[in-house]
Parts: sequence; structure tokens; C-alpha cells
Amino acid sequence: MARWLSFFAEYNFTVAYNPGRLTVVADALPRRPDFEPVVKPNIETVSTAVMTSSVPSSTLNDDVRRAYAQDGEIVKLLTHLSQPSRESLKRLSPAYRSASDRYSTRNGLLHYTAVSGDTPRVVIPDDTDLRLRIMFEYHDAPIGGHRGREKTYLTVSRDFYWPRQYQFVRKYVRACEVCQRVKSSPSLRAPLQPLPVPAECWEPISMDFVFGLPKDARGNTGILVFVDRFSIMVHLVAVPE
Repeated sequence: MARWLSFFAEYNFTVAYNPGRLTVVADALPRRPDFEPVVKPNIETVSTAVMTSSVPSSTLNDDVRRAYAQDGEIVKLLTHLSQPSRESLKRLSPAYRSASDRYSTRNGLLHYTAVSGDTPRVVIPDDTDLRLRIMFEYHDAPIGGHRGREKTYLTVSRDFYWPRQYQFVRKYVRACEVCQRVKSSPSLRAPLQPLPVPAECWEPISMDFVFGLPKDARGNTGILVFVDRFSIMVHLVAVPE
């Protein structure tokens, strides 16, 4: 508003009232006699809720099976579970050996059960790319909804298991760019300080840079932006990077 007041102050003009019925050009659309609303008044709007659940896809399960072959410890564990013996048990690492009774196989997938009666979870091998893919599907994908650390961990740990899983989920959620930009920070911040109201044009100004633009004839790839805080008038200056 201040900008347009400053703009029109340079002209001498007279304000005249024009009745709405004479404003044919400006109000043509709402005043057309043949105009009919697109939405019929007798149409009922029904709102429905869609319930979704995160279930490991068949493609992901196939990738997990292929990744097992690259993890030597899991290969030994699968061999022991298929043909248990004392010799195969001795070949296992201490961590797998002490908890070998908690593991089982189903459809070529290794499952882990933390306590008796718990739902078996698919064991993910030591493959960072595979774990990051799981995190993307359970956190970044639309069905994940960019939940927080605890809720993301609950959904991931319900279907999968790998050592130090909570720390992995916490680090991933903390580094999520979307969550950092959109979600508010729980930590305290200094309160905003209001700027004084300007009294005239070009007394206080704001300035900022914009880079990454296509080169002009002089090779400039940036713009220096000046904004008058009183009239909101903008001046742009091309600058090199």
C-alpha cells in the first residue's frame, strides 16, 4: 500500500465513482447472464479417510535376500539354522552364538525375535545403502509422513531389526533436510526484535543476494537486491559470483 501511495503521489488525478453495472470489462465474469456455477448445489460432498500401513514390499525383501550373501556372519547363521550342529554353532560370532535361538528363517528371510511371543522381525545385514532405503520408505515417503524420532523408530523396528537400530534412526531423522526446514525446533530461541517503522523513503533499506542464475552478457550470475522498507520499492543490481 505504501509503495502504491508513493507511486501515485507523482500524478494529479481525480477519483470518480463508477457504478458496478457500468463496469462491464472488470466484472464480466460474475455478471454474465449465462454463467452457471460448476458445482451443482444438490451434489453432496463425502469425506473419507484412508487407512494405510507400512508393509515391506516384495522388491525390498528380494534385495534383503541378495544382501545376505554379502554378509559372511549372516551366511554362517543361515547355514547353522538350516543344518544345526555343534560345528556350525562354533563358527558363529559370539553375538550370534549367544542369541542363536532367537533367530529363525521364513521364505528365505532371517527373522529375529527379541522375547518369547514377540513378532519376528526381518534381520537387515550390514548394508548401509539398504538400511538407508528402508529409512527413506518409512520416513521420507508419503506414507512415512516425516514422523519424529520415536514414531519412526517404532514403525521401523516393528518390521526390521539390526544392531544399534535406535541410534541409526535417530541420526537419520536428525539429518532429514525436510524436517529441519519445516518442523519447529524444540530448543529456545531469542525472541524476534521488531524493526522501527520507517518515516520516509530510502531511509532504512534491506538488501540481500541471489546467486545461481544464468550468466548475462557481462558474465554476472547474481543479483544484489535493495528494498526500500517504506515504499517496498525494489532495485536490482547484477553482480558477479
